[in-house]
Amino acid sequence: MELLSNCLPENLTYSNHTDTCVLHNMKEDVANIIAPLLVRPITRWPFFAFLGGAMFCLLASSTCHLLSCHSERVAYFMLRLDYAGIAALISTSFYPPVYYSFMCYPFFCNLYMGFITLLGIGTVLASLLPVFQTPEYRTFRASLFFGMGFSGAAPILHKLILFWHQPEALHTTGYEVLMGLFYGIGAVVYAIRIPERWMPGKFDIAGHSHQLFHVLVLAGAYTHYRAGLVYLRWRDLQGC
Repeated sequence: MELLSNCLPENLTYSNHTDTCVLHNMKEDVANIIAPLLVRPITRWPFFAFLGGAMFCLLASSTCHLLSCHSERVAYFMLRLDYAGIAALISTSFYPPVYYSFMCYPFFCNLYMGFITLLGIGTVLASLLPVFQTPEYRTFRASLFFGMGFSGAAPILHKLILFWHQPEALHTTGYEVLMGLFYGIGAVVYAIRIPERWMPGKFDIAGHSHQLFHVLVLAGAYTHYRAGLVYLRWRDLQGC
């Protein structure tokens, strides 16, 4: 009765009062059901670009390990394909956080996305140099890919400054920090050859640094995928 008495003015009869309140509540229920269906989903291409980059990286790496034993010429080409896949994964990993964080700030969105795209292209071009695949440049290769990933700290910090009050910003940042740890540890393991440097010959078949590197890259990509889902839900519901 108290709920009914608050719906409409007092000059209505009890019957009309009740009918009107029921109708009003039904309209609210219908609106709550239909409203989520009317939300216009935000564009998905940055998220799909990341998924494409991740799949290309894993496919290129698998192809490299499968075919590089064919001949020296094929191995030469396959290694470059492998490096290109790593650069593609790192570059496209920037697209979802940058686009969805700064979609309402076109200048910063274009600035960050343009920078990482050019850096990725430059890394692919550098990987075409014959000296890039020599053992002496192993640390340089790992440092270059690590530097690409670490450059993502700038847009992440910028996002936190702009959206420090948004739970989604903190949620996605947690995922991105975890992703960075996976990628960073993978690069260190690859560069200094842990654990085979400690026990030579014990990890020739399983457990060597290159295998651990791939496991950590896969873990980082999956973590970033989870962050992308949070970005999509955030922007679908709130927009700019």
